[in-house]
Amino acid sequence: MLDTIIIGAGPSGLSCALNLRRDNKEVLLIEKEGIGGQIAKSPKVENIPGTKSISGLEFVDNLTAQVMDLGANFEFDEVISITKENNVFKVNTKYNSFESKTVIIATGAKHRKMNLPNEDELIGKGISYCAVCDGAFYKDQDVVLIGDANTALQYSLVLSSYCKHVYLNTLFDKFFGDKILVSRVLEKNNIIVEHNLNLIKINGENELESLIFENTQTKEIKEFKTKGCFIAIGQIPQNEIFKELVDLNKGFIITNEKMETKTSGLYAIGDCKDKLLRQLTTSFNDGSIAAYFASHYIDTNF
Repeated sequence: MLDTIIIGAGPSGLSCALNLRRDNKEVLLIEKEGIGGQIAKSPKVENIPGTKSISGLEFVDNLTAQVMDLGANFEFDEVISITKENNVFKVNTKYNSFESKTVIIATGAKHRKMNLPNEDELIGKGISYCAVCDGAFYKDQDVVLIGDANTALQYSLVLSSYCKHVYLNTLFDKFFGDKILVSRVLEKNNIIVEHNLNLIKINGENELESLIFENTQTKEIKEFKTKGCFIAIGQIPQNEIFKELVDLNKGFIITNEKMETKTSGLYAIGDCKDKLLRQLTTSFNDGSIAAYFASHYIDTNF
């Protein structure tokens, strides 16, 4: 039986594993997609104390190597259910099942969609949620980027290095990101910012052809003819499979300051939990706290 299963190998899960291994606990991380989560796709990370600037991918590679060197194990699979019986957790995946003394949920969140007709059909055919992944496909072309916070601001800077013009459209009349990023965006001559625009229609059959926006103030309709649209409007949690064991607030897992859920021995960390601030540095904090109290729980109860 394992000491701890961590569901998700993003920054919070990796940070938690690191601290648990330093306390000599047997740890298994289960990841269904790719190690590092969304930060791995970030072109530049500049909010880690002591590190001026690093790419998201390099940061993830370094942290993963550190965790693996300490002896943590990884399983690439999807968790489909968790149960607890006789003080032991059973974690069922698509291809296996595991028993553990504690479980730490670190599933992060997925990209929020516009939920418009034709959106899903044109993913990979003009609609994208990752400028780092797909920006180079639109070299010397005009693209549209939708969003108003840090991810959108970073993506606009990435795209500006490839694309002829980047039309950065926001729903509200201002940005909600870091001021330093806003300043960098406004300094770029090929990033054209337009506020108060709401996407109402996506046109195209086999590929994206154009986007229809409505001005939320004037109700004016505006069409952007483009083959590339990048959507960066936030994240949504993926916690439905845990709802019998945790309390949720708008889909996010409620914990106390120890990262404990309502089920003893079950913790939640990172972007999947209900919290005021979702940043890389707060994910480290969550992981460290959960590791400390999970370790104490194991030593006390087993």
